[in-house]
Amino acid sequence: MDTLMLSRIQFGANISFHILFPTITIALGWVLLFFKLRFNATGDKKWMAAYGFWVKVFALSFAMGVVSGITMSFQFGTNWPGFMETVGNIAGPLLAYEVLTAFFLEAVFLGIMLFGFSRVPGWLHTTATFLVAFGTTMSAFWIIVLNSWMHTPQGFEMRDGIAFATDWSAIIFNPSMPYRFMHMMLASGLTVAFLIAGLSAFRWLLGDRSDGLRAALKTGVFLGAMLIPVQIVMGDLHGLNTLEHQPQKVAAMEGNWETGPNIPLILFAMPDEEARENRMEIGIPNMASIILKHKADGIVPGLNDFVTEDGEVLHPPVAPVFWSFRIMIATGIAMLLLSWTAAILMLRKRRGPDALPKIMLLAMVPMAFSGWVATLAGWYTTEIGRQPWLVQGVMTTEMAVADVPVPFVATTLTAYLAIYVLLLTAYIGVLFFLARKAVTGDVPRSRTPQSGEAMARQVPAE
Repeated sequence: MDTLMLSRIQFGANISFHILFPTITIALGWVLLFFKLRFNATGDKKWMAAYGFWVKVFALSFAMGVVSGITMSFQFGTNWPGFMETVGNIAGPLLAYEVLTAFFLEAVFLGIMLFGFSRVPGWLHTTATFLVAFGTTMSAFWIIVLNSWMHTPQGFEMRDGIAFATDWSAIIFNPSMPYRFMHMMLASGLTVAFLIAGLSAFRWLLGDRSDGLRAALKTGVFLGAMLIPVQIVMGDLHGLNTLEHQPQKVAAMEGNWETGPNIPLILFAMPDEEARENRMEIGIPNMASIILKHKADGIVPGLNDFVTEDGEVLHPPVAPVFWSFRIMIATGIAMLLLSWTAAILMLRKRRGPDALPKIMLLAMVPMAFSGWVATLAGWYTTEIGRQPWLVQGVMTTEMAVADVPVPFVATTLTAYLAIYVLLLTAYIGVLFFLARKAVTGDVPRSRTPQSGEAMARQVPAE
């Protein structure tokens, strides 16, 4: 493989690892605020017990996100200098806004949120929790703004091959930003919902029947059940927006080669780019036209429209986009079935988690990380689907890559992958370690009320 491909794999590996942790912290901050507000309103210690456990998960995820984000940002200089040279006048300020409005806010109030429960007034601790949650959302907002602008750039002009901003409101509120931002926020909510449900189910299977666990498990199940249908609708709107601005990506997602009406929804196929056709195709007649154009005879774009007369291919590699899109959809369907079934059982029998059969609790444990699977599959669909463009219509990926010897990139890529496998294994191991210790109740004490039980014991009687 050449430098371009290795650099793409390296950046993909870095951002794939990094995105796992903001996907948790973005929504988990708001769930922690919900726990704290419920405690403030009811005085019920179960909510602080839930807060005490999940604030540890937040702290661990936040630390992992910060560290992995730093290494990822280095690659703009080491692997992709052409990106900043061409669009740095736009990308630089947007990244700076993220630091100034979000990261500083999180850094300032995170300590109060983690360690200030027994040291500051209750209103201040609640405010700190809110500001950290708000900071994680603002961080996501600015990153999504930059990413969306790269897909649907506007509000700029090119001078001597350099992009200069002419309208910051157009840059920030570019055509795809609202859809991408909402899609990402809902993805984070679903990731956290199933993580909470999965780890809580693990604790339940180990024998934990505490009120705090019951509250957390119900929160995870009902949050997932509420968000998944909203995400399906938002995904459809996002797809229609993509069809308008990046039709070649939608063609790759659908595995459709020829533009025309009455296009089937392909459930399974083996795309063959050399023959420019699908092998072993199984589909539902007319359904792609119905979904994308809302009528059976709607015209759906085909991949062959994005090949020039001299044979230059201007559409993304088909197989990765085709399959990652289906993995995302399949994971979403599994989320829908599991969360709705669990929610219906708990509502109908009015017994909370006691209404869930053991097999469903067992299914929730691996589904704890289903949000990661769906998020990564969706991200691969979006980012690979943008190829060969780095900034749509402005610069290709090949234009931005550094002229670094192949062995150098291969060496750093191997090191990154080894470290990330180690860190991810350790992270998941710590999550289950915390869950087991919460069941046995022998979490090591410290000078701060880090365990949910310790936090709850320090709540004034009134």
